[in-house]
Amino acid sequence: MQIHNISQQNSILNNFISEIRSVTIQKDSMRFRRNIERIGEILGYEMSKTLHYQASSIETPLGISPINLINDDIVLCSILRAGVPLHNGLLNYFDKAENAFISAYRHHLHNPESFEIIVEYLACPNLDNKTLILADPMLATGQSMVATFEALKPFGTPKEIHLVSIIGAKEGVDYVSAHFNASTHLWIAAIDEKLNEKGYIIPGLGDAGDLAFGEKLQR
Repeated sequence: MQIHNISQQNSILNNFISEIRSVTIQKDSMRFRRNIERIGEILGYEMSKTLHYQASSIETPLGISPINLINDDIVLCSILRAGVPLHNGLLNYFDKAENAFISAYRHHLHNPESFEIIVEYLACPNLDNKTLILADPMLATGQSMVATFEALKPFGTPKEIHLVSIIGAKEGVDYVSAHFNASTHLWIAAIDEKLNEKGYIIPGLGDAGDLAFGEKLQR
């Protein structure tokens, strides 16, 4: 898998990452969602440099302007609910993309440290020969990303796969690397050192879904 860790080069991305991590600033849920959206825009822009283009021409009021335009059929799939702001950021740049949504959550079996990934709701267009962008803001264990992709397989075989995350743990990056083929791209804003005993990223930022939309009842 090809890993693109955007934080390895200093940019305005650092500001948005610092704000979603800050225990003070992240309490503003509207600002948290907007920062996730802006990070999605940056990751989408960086990813766009690797897509396929074809020569086109645009008629202006004063003449003809040659330009290369994206020639990929894109399907943007996000994992509910935390993935919604990230989805919006990517959709701001890939506004002609088709869209898919899937719910995946941790179901704790007997204790807080043991869980399985449950996939329930799924809406997806045909994926055959399309460019799939699979977005989940937190790449912790990597199990949600893999379970989501397995659930999408009946909808067709994409020609390319791009994974997009905001913050990941090395363990999660290694896990998805082992489960996706070598041509898959991972676009990520920061990679943290480890997971805690409950499978949360350290130092991370907390629960992205709760920060964006409010606390939930566990089931």
